[in-house]
Amino acid sequence: MDKEQRAFNVLLVDDEDVFREATARQLTVRGFIVHTAASGKEAIAQVHANPPEVVVLDQQMPGMHGSETFIEIKKIDPLIEVIMLTGNTSVDNAIELMQLGTFDYLMKPINIEELLYKIEDAYTRKQLNEKQQRESTL
Repeated sequence: MDKEQRAFNVLLVDDEDVFREATARQLTVRGFIVHTAASGKEAIAQVHANPPEVVVLDQQMPGMHGSETFIEIKKIDPLIEVIMLTGNTSVDNAIELMQLGTFDYLMKPINIEELLYKIEDAYTRKQLNEKQQRESTL
């Protein structure tokens, strides 16, 4: 995907200011329209106000945990794709989140190129799911 094709909304949710801001800059430079949230509650408000195509969501956050935030996002719009990030997790937790419908699960520190590919793949899957939904209602 070139920069013009990447012009879709990505919501980056992480309570670590430095990580969130640096990653948002890197994604913006690569052509994504990036919005950020520092908490699960803030993310839910943004999903209501300006639904993104893809959410990159930290698992370990104070207050509303990443898993809870993920479930709420899917209640608002089941077609939004969510990529979970974490610094430490169990295999069981990762499997559980994948079964619930997360697009993918990446460990921190992230490789920005890998994240780019995951976001693009998630966006492609969202487009396919939306097309299937439209066709099934015809």
